[in-house]
Amino acid sequence: MGLSSATAPRSGVWYFSQGWKLITLPGIRRFVIMPLLVNILLMGAAFLWLFLQLDSWIPQLMSHVPDWLQWLSYLLWPLVVISVVLVFGYFFSTLANWIAAPFNGLLAEQLEARLTGATPPDAGIAAIMKDIPRIMKREWQKLAWYLPRALVLLLLYFIPGIGQTVAPVLWFLFSAWMLAIQYCDYPFDNHKVPFKTMREALRQQKVTNMQFGALTSLFTLIPFFNLVIMPVAVCGATAMWVDCYRPKHALWK
Repeated sequence: MGLSSATAPRSGVWYFSQGWKLITLPGIRRFVIMPLLVNILLMGAAFLWLFLQLDSWIPQLMSHVPDWLQWLSYLLWPLVVISVVLVFGYFFSTLANWIAAPFNGLLAEQLEARLTGATPPDAGIAAIMKDIPRIMKREWQKLAWYLPRALVLLLLYFIPGIGQTVAPVLWFLFSAWMLAIQYCDYPFDNHKVPFKTMREALRQQKVTNMQFGALTSLFTLIPFFNLVIMPVAVCGATAMWVDCYRPKHALWK
């Protein structure tokens, strides 16, 4: 099974679905193990704790709904729950990606080599250790880009009416875009493509990336699926890189 750089770009839905198939490829499965373990341990524990807290958090958040919107509370309640889970899920997804970043980069590199027949640089333990400072610097760049925008959106939640209606939609769209950046960045970073150049490249295929990020965000909310979403998203994003970006940005052939 493989893709080639000559393949026409497909939808973000297609690349997301490919991720589920690609994690099972012989020779790739062993590179999936570490990202999978990190995600299962961290996301499993985090969401278990969250669901134990929701009973006390949701009434507090709903108390901020103004009187004139009380008649809509039965509709706003699920939006508030989804918003809390989205914010919480993205936070712990980001933390899991930080911890697993070297392994996600290695998974993206090995899958790209499998899909293209190209020869990647040395992927030994010494090479991985040498790359960790650069990888962590890249994660800091993503965090520095993300935090100011996330804080502005979070402030909207404290505005009566807007916080329970518009803010959840904006947060979902922002999370979709940020998750596309997060996962597509692994193959881009493997080829030393600057962070700003990577964002500009993704904007040229914005609909595809928003579809991919939205599905990743949705599956982050679903119990059990969210435990395996990290390696799935890495593989799907790598398939997208091979089709859409590799011909122009590849450092190694």
